[in-house]
Amino acid sequence: MSLQEKIASDGLENRQFVLATDLDGTFLGGDDSARAAFYQWIEERRDRIGLIFVTGRDPAFITALTRDTNVPRPDYVVGDVGTTIAAVSPDHSIAPIPALEHEIAQAWGNSHERVGDLLSDAPGLTLQPTSFRYRMSYDLDPETYDSAAATKVRALGLDVLISDNRFFDVLPRGISKGPSLRRLLAHLRLSEGRTLVAGDTLNDFSMLDLGLPAVAVGGSEPALIDKLQGAHHVHMATGIGVSGIAEAIRHHNLFPA
Repeated sequence: MSLQEKIASDGLENRQFVLATDLDGTFLGGDDSARAAFYQWIEERRDRIGLIFVTGRDPAFITALTRDTNVPRPDYVVGDVGTTIAAVSPDHSIAPIPALEHEIAQAWGNSHERVGDLLSDAPGLTLQPTSFRYRMSYDLDPETYDSAAATKVRALGLDVLISDNRFFDVLPRGISKGPSLRRLLAHLRLSEGRTLVAGDTLNDFSMLDLGLPAVAVGGSEPALIDKLQGAHHVHMATGIGVSGIAEAIRHHNLFPA
């Protein structure tokens, strides 16, 4: 049986609850004891709980993270700020799902060279060393950054996402965590009402804004909190990282105690 056939027969749509979570500051946030307890809680209920990582991290990082630490292996990954949509196998390898990535690949085209040339001398931007398939990512220095860079990128027909006032991502037009997560949930026939989305920075806004049960964990980026004002489906947690996720599961009554 191929990986895709295995995933298709996995019955994830029958899971009682699905957690779709950012990593840094969210699923990886909180103190050691809180993380260990929450991860164990998930592992003991994997027949009833589905897990999706929705992150800016790349597949290689996620594979190493879940293979070499106590972080639970997800069922699926929406990675690279939404430009990767993939299934995760029992050996922790990650396989992109071509049917879900076709639109992403088309929207990106061959933009690496164009963006690289455009931003090669942009003040305040330093290209990150990791090579991504359908995005380019830069570290941003707020003291020297010139917003003209974003204007130039948008003129190419691409999107810019600035988060935590230190990351500058160039993405295919219309692609981000939220749209890619929704595409995956529809593909898997998962109930959006039984899916909790969790995040902490502006690059999580597009998924927190979907209308699904959601949580901005304690310590979230102030700019994200400002944009979510009035969003009653979003629980503003006081708990940091996994403690905030657990708080939201109870708040939204998504899984029995």
